[in-house]
Amino acid sequence: MTESPSHIVQEAESIVNAANVPSANSEETTRANTPSPSEAACPCGCNREETSCLFDEMPDEELLYDLADLFKVFADTTRIKILYALMGHNRCVADIAEIVGATQSAVSHQLRTLKQARLVKFQRDGKNVIYSLSDSHVYTMLAQGMTHICE
Repeated sequence: MTESPSHIVQEAESIVNAANVPSANSEETTRANTPSPSEAACPCGCNREETSCLFDEMPDEELLYDLADLFKVFADTTRIKILYALMGHNRCVADIAEIVGATQSAVSHQLRTLKQARLVKFQRDGKNVIYSLSDSHVYTMLAQGMTHICE
């Protein structure tokens, strides 16, 4: 991979730290010291001990298809920008559009896809619709993704 600007690495590390996830450069997660699933809980906080049995057998095709569809949602940079804009902030379409540098129409279109994938949720506030990340899993996926590409 190409070398990332240092500010992106710093942002990723601060996002990971905010999510209580050790950074990829911390002592707890160095490859030499990383415990196996049976030795200790996963450093990302996913409680690997309790979920490791889910990976003993290949999931059925429908579940794999759904997982592939989820990852396809992350394949669009505008959607990633929207998710990033919503990390820690609830925002209306106009604010999101200004942050990501897209039209309100384009943002609304992408938000529809993100809602269908259950990555964002919304609340009505009078005439405005306020969007936020659906849950901490979305935040963790983004933070882990940023950490992974900045390693």
